[in-house]
Amino acid sequence: MMIIFKKKGKKFDQKSYDSLFFNIENNLRELGFGDVSVNKKMKDLNKLLYDILLKINKNEKKGFEVNEKIIFKYFKEFNDQKNAKFNDFERYFTNFYNFCFELSLDNMIRDALKFDNYGCT
Repeated sequence: MMIIFKKKGKKFDQKSYDSLFFNIENNLRELGFGDVSVNKKMKDLNKLLYDILLKINKNEKKGFEVNEKIIFKYFKEFNDQKNAKFNDFERYFTNFYNFCFELSLDNMIRDALKFDNYGCT
């Protein structure tokens, strides 16, 4: 969703961004991580998120194409493109991107919850 906001020339809502990381932080605390561990994990997750956001789209001019290198870097279970799990992953995120791109920016977060694999078989 952040990528779509950027492509459409708008800033992603700070409240939504804060809510995302607040929920991740709360879940880490519920798992029993302490303050020091949570702070370190949140810092690492933030770096990972921005690395993925900046590199996920392989070819912006053609539309959305998953950058295999960035996926293989962070998801070791997708050891090659021929892996069926990778193909499902790629199809899911491409379809999610296409679904969200059609949504109004004002309601995108709310309406994205209605995504049900949008044409995935």
